[in-house]
Amino acid sequence: MAQIVTNAHAESLLECMMLIRAFEEQNRALQAAGTAAGTCTSVGQEASAAGVVRALGSEDLILTNHRSAGHLLARGAEPGRVLAEIMGRRTGYCKGKSGSLHVSVKDLGVILTSTIVGGELSLAPGVALSQVMLGSNAVVACFFGDGAACEGIFHESINLATVWNLPVLYVCENNQWQAFVHRRETMKAEHISSWVSGYGVEGITVDGNDVEAVHAAAARAVARIRETKTPLLIETFTYRMRGHFEPDDQSYVDPNELATWAARDPIARLKSRLLERGTLTAADIARMEQRVNKAVADGVEFATSSPFPDAADLLIDVYA
Repeated sequence: MAQIVTNAHAESLLECMMLIRAFEEQNRALQAAGTAAGTCTSVGQEASAAGVVRALGSEDLILTNHRSAGHLLARGAEPGRVLAEIMGRRTGYCKGKSGSLHVSVKDLGVILTSTIVGGELSLAPGVALSQVMLGSNAVVACFFGDGAACEGIFHESINLATVWNLPVLYVCENNQWQAFVHRRETMKAEHISSWVSGYGVEGITVDGNDVEAVHAAAARAVARIRETKTPLLIETFTYRMRGHFEPDDQSYVDPNELATWAARDPIARLKSRLLERGTLTAADIARMEQRVNKAVADGVEFATSSPFPDAADLLIDVYA
């Protein structure tokens, strides 16, 4: 098989992950300063978002969850408009009405962000069925965590998608933590990917801190789903380096566990790999950092200078 992740593509994935990290860290700083609302970050999980989303086609659709910023930015969302939405400003993607937990961006194919754990799983078969009925060739990518996989809706969704032959790419971002509870307290198995074989669905576990591995697996999965019109599951085995919701001091987390996963940081790993290959220099990476930091700084300026919605906007875009 031809190489799926070229050096140029790997560089693009690196810059995408750097943007996500810088955005999340800036958002966290704004929250700590009292100028932005608390939010669920995905620091440490950037390879999952960048690797999978960048493997999707422009026609494909996304259902995501409360850690959505990485998925949105990887899809091409503007940092300023995402931050404006989190800050409740009128220039946000949902005019400041969704906050960080309900963002949708129709133009980018992001159908919804669900704050209800597993809520996106309940909608994935219906969204995929609509695409089949419309004659579309779209794949529906549904992102959820290991916590959602422990709920009944996970099994209902998988079962329906396979019975109806629906083009759903299930992406379980197994980040080891379910809010404030470690996954080992709620599930016996090490991997969620093994759970779906009973439904006749292929499940793949990939190193979720290796963006090239994630992207290659996702590209193959998307191609297969598009060809067969049947679901498939990818489990990105990763780690959430920040707490469940900002602010969170992570006092319940073993410091040795944090240190172990910090040593596997997806951004540092890819930087090192590309430097070793000779496809990037330290100066190239420095220029990437400058671009990313400028994009985030410009986004902060845009969001903080944007107005709040008017009271008259309260009932606009309300359907029921």
